[in-house]
Amino acid sequence: MPEVVIRGRRMFYEACGEGFPVLFGHSYLWDAGMWAPQVEALSRTYRCIVPEIWAHGRSDLPPASPYSVDALAEDLWAFAQALGLERFAVVGLSVGGMWGMRLALAHPEAVAALVLMDTDAGEEPEESRQRYFAMMAMVEQAGALPPPLLEALVPFFFSPATVQRNPDLVARFQASLAAIPPERLPGILAVGRGIFSRSSVLDRRGEIRAPTLVVVGADDVSRPPHEAERMARAIPGARLEIIPGAGHIVNLERPEVVTPLLEAFLREALRRAA
Repeated sequence: MPEVVIRGRRMFYEACGEGFPVLFGHSYLWDAGMWAPQVEALSRTYRCIVPEIWAHGRSDLPPASPYSVDALAEDLWAFAQALGLERFAVVGLSVGGMWGMRLALAHPEAVAALVLMDTDAGEEPEESRQRYFAMMAMVEQAGALPPPLLEALVPFFFSPATVQRNPDLVARFQASLAAIPPERLPGILAVGRGIFSRSSVLDRRGEIRAPTLVVVGADDVSRPPHEAERMARAIPGARLEIIPGAGHIVNLERPEVVTPLLEAFLREALRRAA
């Protein structure tokens, strides 16, 4: 797996296909593999690049704790520059959408199209911020993700329909969390604390100039549809798609809907951008 050195640390990534570059951003607690269905389809037309953020997948731990979303966005810009990407599309889910928005704001000349999935431009609401920080404190104290927490996390990532329809997806996710080596947990928590104490860019949404698609699972409790609606209203020309029967990991819960949606949006948005 190739790597780029940023701030003296290795950020690993997957790359597949040729053509216009599409940079994918994965969710917190996932890795590059979460985009496999979309990369398989889109790599027939595009150069699909999926970096793994600090402490996730194979990438090194972050250089500080907490590690802010703003710093992560700067690192992803350095990543794009290291690969020689002058113009590219960004497809980001959850924290991937958070750093994707910041790239589109800081480097509008580079981001040709933007897809924001199950993400938000605002600060974490106080109630959920306290809940997530309590969960992270539990992990820090235990030195692992205990089984009760693995069960408690399921509704934050998956629709009840997915739990019934695709229990193997849920079980694989829980197994991947249970297998995290203890020495990597401090880095994962550092990134999490940065995500859930993030600054808001709500007042800058109107500055985004890239063609934008906003996608959210109808059953997402982590980033509920009203947040997506708020973003889509404020981003000029943005299109909103609410996907039934999906929660936070909409691209894996309903790939048969999300993948064609991405293909059609990128085809049109990049045609116009050209």
